[in-house]
Amino acid sequence: MTQASAPNPNSEPRGELALRTLAMPADANPNGDIFGGWLMAQMDIAGGITAYSRAAGRVATVAVDGFTFHRPVQVGDVLCCYADIIKVGRTSVSIRVEAWVLRQREKKRREKVTEGLFTFVAIDDDRNKRVVPDEGM
Repeated sequence: MTQASAPNPNSEPRGELALRTLAMPADANPNGDIFGGWLMAQMDIAGGITAYSRAAGRVATVAVDGFTFHRPVQVGDVLCCYADIIKVGRTSVSIRVEAWVLRQREKKRREKVTEGLFTFVAIDDDRNKRVVPDEGM
C-alpha cells in the first residue's frame, strides 16, 4: 500500500475534537504499526458521536468515502479524531473526520495521519430511517 502525499504539517485540525485514545500494542502488527481497520473504527466512533448529537438520537453508518492514509500510527501515539459536519440532509448527516496523532516519543508533535468522509443515517428504535430535526430543536 502506498501512502498519499503528506498534509501540510503546519495545518490545524478541522472540526471539533470528538475522540481521543491511546494506540496500544494489541492494535498493532509485529512492526508496531497500528492496523488500518482499528484506525477506521475509531474514526467511525468519532463521527458517530458527532452524528448522534446532531441527529438528536440514534444513527447508523451508511457510507465511508474518500478515505486517505497519510502516515502510519504507531504504538504509544495518542490518536485524536476531529469531526466536522459537512452536510445535513433530510435523514442523513455527512461528517469529515480527521485523525491526528500526538507523537509521545517526539515531544508530542502533532501530525495528521488519516481523513475520511462518513455518512450516517438517523434511525428510530425499530432501525427505520427518521428525519433529522432542524438544528434549533
